[in-house]
Amino acid sequence: MSSSQGGGLMSSAGLVRYFDAEESNTIRIDPKTIIAFGSLFGILVLVLNAMGV
Repeated sequence: MSSSQGGGLMSSAGLVRYFDAEESNTIRIDPKTIIAFGSLFGILVLVLNAMGV
């Protein structure tokens, strides 16, 4: 039983290392901005759907 649990920890170690390494030249977008754009896009789709377009 311990061998199956140990495999999961070993396989996730690379992902943790990958996500911990942040580059300084990446685009930083606030999560609230993503939610706002997604909501506006959803409202636009609903309005266009109601208009029959």
